[in-house]
Amino acid sequence: MKKAAIGIDIGGTNTILGVVDMDGNILKRNSMPTKTESDYHSYMDSLVELINDTISSFEDAVDIRGIGVGAPNGNYYNGTIEFAPNLNFQGVVPVVDFLKEKFDFEIIVLTNDANAAAIGEMIYGGAKEMRDFIMITLGTGVGSGIVVNGEMVYGHDGFAGEIGHTIVDPNGRECGCGRRGCLETYTSAPGIKRTVFELLSEMNESSILRTVSFEDLSAKMIDKAARDGDVIAKEAFDYTGDILGLKLADAVAHTSPEAIFLFGGLAQAGELIFEPVVHYMEEHMLNIYKNKVKVLPSELPPGDAAILGSSALVWKELA
Repeated sequence: MKKAAIGIDIGGTNTILGVVDMDGNILKRNSMPTKTESDYHSYMDSLVELINDTISSFEDAVDIRGIGVGAPNGNYYNGTIEFAPNLNFQGVVPVVDFLKEKFDFEIIVLTNDANAAAIGEMIYGGAKEMRDFIMITLGTGVGSGIVVNGEMVYGHDGFAGEIGHTIVDPNGRECGCGRRGCLETYTSAPGIKRTVFELLSEMNESSILRTVSFEDLSAKMIDKAARDGDVIAKEAFDYTGDILGLKLADAVAHTSPEAIFLFGGLAQAGELIFEPVVHYMEEHMLNIYKNKVKVLPSELPPGDAAILGSSALVWKELA
């Protein structure tokens, strides 16, 4: 009987689910909207129904070993989502306890989405043979998962590794967390949009981006403009790479990783972001670390990374 794990990614808009075997093959997929009600009970009831429907859809028996959940502000130790800013159900949500009441699987585990991505990279991706690495997710926000000596770093309270909320400038851009100058405000997809508009106000060069409103502008547009030689777009990537390279040089000083993986929408820009990140990281790096740390693209397929990462939590627990 084929062994498999259920991976669930809880996002602000949708919740996606996959049944994944030990080789990273997705046997089944399913999804539902992340409920808008402030009461999490109705959402969890719908999630249980989705899991049961997915399991019952298999024609042949599958040995499901557990459920892994990736979620914003997910606390590995407590199995809870805690005060996630992009979910309508606020406060502390006891996801693992709720699922344990409904299912008798050997493993039911939860962590934040960036940590799940890091474990996915360890189990299925480019970090298979690595004991020390960092995963950076560059999307709507900036997440990170830090692995030291083969183990995820959770800290004493389950919330270690928030590189995206380290400070670039204490008087800088306002962040959704309520503080100013977080890395996320500069190196996320919304962050590079903000950079473009600052550069448009400071520079006189012509740019196709001058005709685009802030609401309509996207990281993909900036990517295309930069590839077409647009000066403002290219400068935006260089500025973003400078700031991210600086903070990665700091991160290297903490854990001395073998590699740093970049994942997410902004990482899809390829050399436009990787080249300045590597250049400035090495420029800011302490001498003893120079030219030792690889900066690599994630090997997880973007469309499936969330469920691969969350399913990998189960295999990591069983290892």
